[in-house]
Amino acid sequence: MDRDQNPNACLSTIQSMFQTLTKTEKKLAEYILNNPAEVVHLTITELADRCVTAEATITRLCKKLNYSGFQSLKISLATDIYQPFESVYNEVNVDDPLQTVIGKIFQNINEGLQDTLKLLHTEALDRAISAVLSARRIDVYGSGGSAVIAADVEHRFSRFGIPVRAYADQHMQASSAALLHRHDVVIAISHTGSNRDVIQAVKIAKDNEATIIALTSHLRSPLGQIADIVLQGMAREVNYRTEAMSSRLVHLAILDVLYVGAMLRQPDRITDNMQKIRQAIASRRL
Repeated sequence: MDRDQNPNACLSTIQSMFQTLTKTEKKLAEYILNNPAEVVHLTITELADRCVTAEATITRLCKKLNYSGFQSLKISLATDIYQPFESVYNEVNVDDPLQTVIGKIFQNINEGLQDTLKLLHTEALDRAISAVLSARRIDVYGSGGSAVIAADVEHRFSRFGIPVRAYADQHMQASSAALLHRHDVVIAISHTGSNRDVIQAVKIAKDNEATIIALTSHLRSPLGQIADIVLQGMAREVNYRTEAMSSRLVHLAILDVLYVGAMLRQPDRITDNMQKIRQAIASRRL
């Protein structure tokens, strides 16, 4: 049976299959067994660095353990070492009063924003602003929770007078990437930086010489390594969750900086466009 469908025995599966692994795979398996709480927070690139091995070896081990990939293994591993509610929001306890829950969530978001201030590089933001303003076309890729952020980019950045389109569907992402050119820009959004569909589309766009701006919480993720410009946001949450929580707000804050930075670079152009938009929608209001 595929353990993606029954993800409650990751550690025991590794132990039971240990003797069937190759020497390199055993080294990797030992690291996972000895550091499970650390591994659930790592990207595939970071784990490869720690074990001095190739990402392909990690993928091969996951397949041998009947997982579809490293992210699937991490979800199973997290189920082994965390209580069920911790995988929803690990700072909050079931018996916390509402006021405490509010305080913890807001504190988590605040810490994520403060961490991001330390990680963001002005040079990277400056290059991203220049790329956006000089783009012939901007395509935005984001799946799952990141699709909501991508839609926000489409809504706001269209005010620059540049064609902007957000794509959440994997086939549409690949189709859009196939039609890009060297003067086009892709903004790829992924908390983990390991989303296969987004990465595949980005690779196609990269082959077509489009400029890739990555918005991710992991600089050394597969997406971060492909991108021309990386805007890194740090949200204090475990990356095996199916829904990134505070990272969503951190990424929106970074995009606010990108948007305002571009607006300040060309104030007359943006102001004129905004006036035209206001006039166009004025008749729709009571």
